[in-house]
Parts: sequence; structure tokens; C-alpha cells
Amino acid sequence: MAAAGLSRADSTLLVSDGDSKKAAAIDRPGWRHPGGKLREAGAETLSDAELLSIIVSTGIRGKPAEKIAEEILAKFGSFRGMANQPMERFMEIKGLADVKVIRIAAAFEIARRIVKEVLEANEG
Repeated sequence: MAAAGLSRADSTLLVSDGDSKKAAAIDRPGWRHPGGKLREAGAETLSDAELLSIIVSTGIRGKPAEKIAEEILAKFGSFRGMANQPMERFMEIKGLADVKVIRIAAAFEIARRIVKEVLEANEG
């Protein structure tokens, strides 16, 4: 069942088996925003662009969040390529302003802290 604000459209859902990048098509109503797909099918089923578009949240006229996320990934190549970039580089992308760039920076800092904790736990 979709949450308020997350409406569905007819399409096919691609579901990962968790151990590989291969996906199997399952007939199921699609989602207009990746947040609904994440909630119902799991985060592992989302592409990098879909995950990033959830952080971006909203687009601008003529450019939805998903398109902005795709442009970010095209500019930097991957999440790894995005890491440690100055905020000004993100601001060059139409549709990104302070709040969205700050969300992206916060997500990367959370990821860094998780990695640090895991590495420290493995050392001890």
C-alpha cells in the first residue's frame, strides 16, 4: 500500500537478488518517486540515481529530482567520485542549492562515520 503522497503508475519493478547486479522483472505497479519503491521493495532495489534523488528530494520546473540526481552522477561518475568534492562543484548543477547540497554532504559524512566505526571495530 502506498503512503500518502507516494502515488503509483503502471510499470515493471526490477528486484535484485541481493548478491548480484542482475535483476528480475516482476509485474507490479511502479512508483512516481523512488521513496515508494524503497519502502515497498527495499533500498537494495534502487539504482544510485534513485537513492540520490531521495536525498535531493524535489526538482525544479522541468527538471525532476531524478534528473538532477542523474546529472550529479554523470558529472562526478559515481558516489566515490562525489566524495570530498567542494560544495561549490555541486552548486554548478542547475536545481541544486544550499539545502540540497547540505543534505548530500550530510549523507556522505554519515557514510564516512559508519566506515570509520566499522574499520575501528575490525582493528580491535
